[in-house]
Amino acid sequence: MPIRPTDIKDVLVVEPKVYRDDRGFFFESFNQQAFCQAIGRTVSFVQDNHSLSAKHVLRGLHYQIRQPQGKLVRVIAGAVFDVAVDIRRTSSTFGQWVGEVLTAENQKQIWVPEGFAHGFLALSDHTEVLYKTTDYWSPQHERCIIWNDQLLKIEWPADGFPPILSAKDGQGLPFAGAELFS
Repeated sequence: MPIRPTDIKDVLVVEPKVYRDDRGFFFESFNQQAFCQAIGRTVSFVQDNHSLSAKHVLRGLHYQIRQPQGKLVRVIAGAVFDVAVDIRRTSSTFGQWVGEVLTAENQKQIWVPEGFAHGFLALSDHTEVLYKTTDYWSPQHERCIIWNDQLLKIEWPADGFPPILSAKDGQGLPFAGAELFS
């Protein structure tokens, strides 16, 4: 399970070994032992989530202030631009973000650890995202930072189209006013 770091050392990209032939492909999408060894700690996943999005749908930037969730994200149809924002005040990368294009074809996954806000922009018409979480969804602890925050300056590849947002995501708070991790 090859894993490479991003510009934020705790956010990692998993690039599984894919075996292709004329029948299609096979790859091991998750191996608990190899994953924990690669990230240097033990994690347990308790929930799997599956979303379907149309092109230009932007989901995020979500996090839970209590019961924080680490997320292992992958795309099984289509493509996304996936973003992780470090919201840990004591981190040397506080307020920084990284983005990675995940597609059904490249089979990359991104590990977004606890203490990060997470979001993605669907880049194709029919995009399905699967992700594992290290804690259960807790709506009372869920928070949202506005996708186009002026301090974060995330470079979403929107091709000039406005993103399609849920009402909740459209009312996300600015980074400077959001409840963050110590």
